[in-house]
Amino acid sequence: MSDEAEERDASETGTPSGAARRPSAWMILAVVAAALLVCCCSAAVGLLISWAAGLFHAPT
Repeated sequence: MSDEAEERDASETGTPSGAARRPSAWMILAVVAAALLVCCCSAAVGLLISWAAGLFHAPT
């Protein structure tokens, strides 16, 4: 399908074509930041549980 045909189809349906359909950079950054937050928090919880279970204490 040519670019002209895509533009005509997009104008007929009322949906934007090409780059206009992509999420904004802020949305991408927000998703990445949320993923990093979840990852870091789950790692911290795992370390706390391991510490509380005595896995980091010196063997006696």
